[in-house]
Amino acid sequence: MVDSLIKLGQLAVCLALVLSVYAVVQAVLSVTGRAPARLRAARNVLYANVALVSFGCVMLIWSFATLDFSVAYVAQNGSSQLPMIYRLTAMWGAHEGSLMLWLWYLTILSAVAAWLHFRDHPLSMPWVIATLATVQLGFLAFIVFLSNPFLTMTPPLSEGQDLNPLLQDPGLVFHPPVLYLGYVGFAVPFAFALASLIRTQAGTEWVRVVRGWTLFAWTMLTSGILMGGFWAYYELGWGGYWGWDPVENASLMPWLTGTALLHSMMAQDKRGLFRTWNVFLVVTTFLLTLIGTFLVRSGVLTSVHAFAVDPGRGAYMLGFLTMVMLVGYGLIILRAERLSADTLVESAWSRESAILANNVLLLVAAATVFVGMLYPLFVEAVSGERLSVGAPYFNKVVVPLMLAVVFLLGIGPSIPWRRMNPRRLAIGFRVPVLAAVLALVVTLAFGVHNALTAVAILAVSFAAAATLVDVVTGVVARQRTTCEPLWLAAARAFAIGRRRYGGLIVHFGIALIGAGIIASGLFQTAVTVSLKPGDSFELAGNVVTLRGVEDANGPGYSGRAAALSVSKDGVPLTEMRPEKRFYRVRSMATTEIAIRSSLAGDLYMVAGDETAEGGIVIRGYWNPLVNWIWTGWLVVAFGALLSLSSARRKRAPRAVPATGIEGVPAE
Repeated sequence: MVDSLIKLGQLAVCLALVLSVYAVVQAVLSVTGRAPARLRAARNVLYANVALVSFGCVMLIWSFATLDFSVAYVAQNGSSQLPMIYRLTAMWGAHEGSLMLWLWYLTILSAVAAWLHFRDHPLSMPWVIATLATVQLGFLAFIVFLSNPFLTMTPPLSEGQDLNPLLQDPGLVFHPPVLYLGYVGFAVPFAFALASLIRTQAGTEWVRVVRGWTLFAWTMLTSGILMGGFWAYYELGWGGYWGWDPVENASLMPWLTGTALLHSMMAQDKRGLFRTWNVFLVVTTFLLTLIGTFLVRSGVLTSVHAFAVDPGRGAYMLGFLTMVMLVGYGLIILRAERLSADTLVESAWSRESAILANNVLLLVAAATVFVGMLYPLFVEAVSGERLSVGAPYFNKVVVPLMLAVVFLLGIGPSIPWRRMNPRRLAIGFRVPVLAAVLALVVTLAFGVHNALTAVAILAVSFAAAATLVDVVTGVVARQRTTCEPLWLAAARAFAIGRRRYGGLIVHFGIALIGAGIIASGLFQTAVTVSLKPGDSFELAGNVVTLRGVEDANGPGYSGRAAALSVSKDGVPLTEMRPEKRFYRVRSMATTEIAIRSSLAGDLYMVAGDETAEGGIVIRGYWNPLVNWIWTGWLVVAFGALLSLSSARRKRAPRAVPATGIEGVPAE
């Protein structure tokens, strides 16, 4: 019975593959044959594929839940000692299942896009459906022929090989699903951009459609990246959250280009500018999501995230990537003449100039990360020499670029479109400049004389102050006009201007994240001590005392924990228990961090090896303001959701043009 269910899951996915081919053909023929029935059939395939792929995913999860070790993927990544929450989420804990998750999201978002926009954008819809079905086809073929998670083996194993212990953590439940949602979310803007290129429609219509999709994907990608950073922070035990790991960089690149896209789309929407630039950004961002997937699964990179070492799979992904690149960039080149903007940037002192500068900086940062990530691969391919590009390179090159972006973040929203008098601009920024200078003076007074640190504090302080001034100015202006109570004026201003205030809240959240990164990265304190029971050491004003070393066994592992008491000025604060664990099935040791958090920073303890005297080695960190990063993420998510809530679907006029499809409403 169980074997039949997993085979049914495989059959459903194979059927989805066949239907995807059918959807591509029907969608294209609906244009050439002017047959609306074909378009409806193609749309219905997208709906059907959601059901088929969902069934396949449920069967795979069911196999984990019931410990069906006749399924090879389950046997490789499950065990009877695995808690149920990790059995249910182990599907995306390795290569094949994570691709199923990618595909699952793609089918869902494709169906939602078709459902939302089918009537309002019927002329674009054939190409949107054809594009999404083609991307589905690419992933379905990859899963069916190269990375099949439904393969069974005879005889089945009596026990599985267990999930990687590093993944037996709540982070597995949230980080990959949210990150992948960000990746896959950019497929819909990509499909609409291709449709506009094919139809030679270079106006603002497609930009207004995809703005909400882009903001949704960007929000998920931002959340996924920060969740991954938080997971790494408390799980890996090195005191940090971002190590410029190649796969971390692979997720950063689409975030950078997606951020640029979000801003430049506003210029096309408001002024008709940056048409070519926007389709370039859409295509590039989607390509970078595919590159991230390719790098993780091809085995060309060595990373804690790398799932597979398989040149065959890598070659397929590279071929798929090349095809998408040729189609996307080829269409941009073919339609370049039609994409020319009717207007130009009128003044250097305008919002569109700030957006242009923001875009250039973000693109240069993305290119810098791209080069730093792939240069070692190029050198190894050419000379056979192995080298790595690490944090010093990225910190020296990327950090200054991002500081310039943060500075612009404070300026952009406060200046108008077209042009502004530079003198008025200077007057408007007196308060933010004063706040930034004050922050700099305080920093220098505390003995910080590093130039990059000073610039970072200046930029973040300016951006945060400028954003707050912008919000307060808007609320006070409404209060003066309407004579409403201040709280009511603020509530109504936020309700009416959700898009604008949502963006400002996002900017403020980014400033908070920047402050957290600066403080925790540049002012971190670390000590390593060997303690016997009763010994103490001091860290950031806290006195940490070892009470003893105890057993800390759990499901699937045996462990040892250091019992630490923490006091300050003689007052007991808390107990901390960092652990070392050994997972028996995988024969793998891990560390479990103990953290005491406060607004001022984190006290972070890592257990090392035990000593002959009955003691243990403890590595302790003081990470000032690190919680501002996670708080800033929540602020960013709130602002993005507020802005997203302002998106409304606008039904297009129903006049039927000469080029319309018979029986289908026109755009």
